[in-house]
Amino acid sequence: MDFNDYQKAAKRTLYGNEQVLTNCALGLAGETGQVVDLVKNYTFKGKNLDRTELIHEMGDVLWYLSQVAEWADIPFDEVAKNNIETLNKRYPHGFTIEN
Repeated sequence: MDFNDYQKAAKRTLYGNEQVLTNCALGLAGETGQVVDLVKNYTFKGKNLDRTELIHEMGDVLWYLSQVAEWADIPFDEVAKNNIETLNKRYPHGFTIEN
């Protein structure tokens, strides 16, 4: 599945009114917080990193992000492509730690 197909399929479950963008942005922040909490608990509290839960929460982040793009009429593939172009410019030889 490519990003644009995902974006279209995800839109099927979008409930919205005039405040869709705000709802999606707040939902994105909340779900991102869930991912952060899982990593924090693993890193600092010695808990196991629950892969299934991490996948679930990352999927929620992806859904909200795709719907922010949908609302702004931005193809999700364009977001991904632009990000890779930015990374390639920033790190033309990949990421390396310089001494």
